[in-house]
Amino acid sequence: MIHQSIKILGLMSGTSLDGLDLALCEFSFADNKVKFQLVDSETIAYKPVWKERLQNVFDATAEQYFKLHSLYGEFTADSVNTFLLKHNQKPHYIASHGHTIFHRPELGFTTQIGCGATIAAKTGISTICDFRSLDVALQGQGAPLVPIGDRDLFSQYASCLNIGGIANISFTQNGITKAFDICVANMALNYLTETIGKAYDENGDMASEGNCNTDVLNAFLNLNTNGQSIGREWFETYFLPILNSVSISLNDFLATCVEYIAMKISHVLNEHHLSSVLISGGGAYNSFLKKRLKFHYKGNIETPSDEIIQFKEAIIFAYLGYLRVNEKINTLSSVTKADRDSIGACVYLGNK
Repeated sequence: MIHQSIKILGLMSGTSLDGLDLALCEFSFADNKVKFQLVDSETIAYKPVWKERLQNVFDATAEQYFKLHSLYGEFTADSVNTFLLKHNQKPHYIASHGHTIFHRPELGFTTQIGCGATIAAKTGISTICDFRSLDVALQGQGAPLVPIGDRDLFSQYASCLNIGGIANISFTQNGITKAFDICVANMALNYLTETIGKAYDENGDMASEGNCNTDVLNAFLNLNTNGQSIGREWFETYFLPILNSVSISLNDFLATCVEYIAMKISHVLNEHHLSSVLISGGGAYNSFLKKRLKFHYKGNIETPSDEIIQFKEAIIFAYLGYLRVNEKINTLSSVTKADRDSIGACVYLGNK
């Protein structure tokens, strides 16, 4: 382990298509523990043209796909250069997750666009990328990757819950770190609000005015999510047909989805006897969702600072990059079900 201070810029783009998160972190090693400081952070919101490109790339030809891979790398590099100029910073490394397009570990592949070579070339900064492929090659799910960061950087909480496009959780019990996807979350809620031109349901206000539909709720609850790596494909294959098969008001749909999310999350928290949970991701701002979660779960729900809510995943990918360049394990087979722990990601060298 390199003990001196090192700055890494973590980049994350999630399934909710909010934008590109940038988190500049400084890592140090003291008292046999890695410590981090969030130096600067920002979200570059996607303009409509980029939202459209990312939403429609699934039907692209191979040539169109790789063209977008390069273009998104250029967009990422330009965003990084602007961010670093604005904050007068120069990190040692960039750790870029990219934007997941196809995640099919059962077929042996996972793809995140945002060419790391392009980012390194256009920023001059060594870029760490492609964090998931080695785990998939080792027969793992390539996900989740965040739990090692939860374990090392946020160990004061019994569990860490991210409510983004997907709700997922991680916790460590008896020395073993466990993590898994729980259910769709903002992916479903935002899909519904976008039908009336709204990006999301602020504070869950619309859902709070609706009524939970028991039949639809039971249909959601009957879906098998155990052991599933939930993503866009799962949402479109299993969840979306239920949404499209009934006719109820938008507010009732939102209320039903919120109840589903709260019940699925609370079941996991209660089942594993988790006394507290740290909530991050966009769902941490959904007051109605948290109210329903508190109804079903009697443990402590901790909401961190805005910076942690918004940038926790980008912070952790910076940390995964930190582990990668120090040649330390950054992917846990106990959560991905791979054949072994591994040191994942590629490194494209920038200017020396």
